[in-house]
Amino acid sequence: MNIEAFREYCLNKKGITEEFPFDETTLVFKVLGKMFALTDLKGAFSVNLKCDPEKAIELREKYSGVLPGYHMSKKHWNTVKDDGSVTDKLLCNWIDDSYNLVVDKLPKSKREELINLP
Repeated sequence: MNIEAFREYCLNKKGITEEFPFDETTLVFKVLGKMFALTDLKGAFSVNLKCDPEKAIELREKYSGVLPGYHMSKKHWNTVKDDGSVTDKLLCNWIDDSYNLVVDKLPKSKREELINLP
């Protein structure tokens, strides 16, 4: 996957904004104000995704391109590098998982707001 495909995939989800809250090269995707994915626009393509802690360890052991989250909570975030060990389909599944983890933690009123978005 490349940055354009990643961006398009994220933006097609409900309630998404993209921002540069940290610096001019770190692109962050949020669902109703809560971060679920980020990438650096310079250098080799990689993404940080939220992950269930047990699954995060399992993925790191199974895929060479999955590492503890760079500059993130190592317990709840993975960095996925484009080293060929992870297919685009699998990466999309993990983006979905990250999005859903964040949505599940939103207050009920925000989840209802998200349901009613076009």
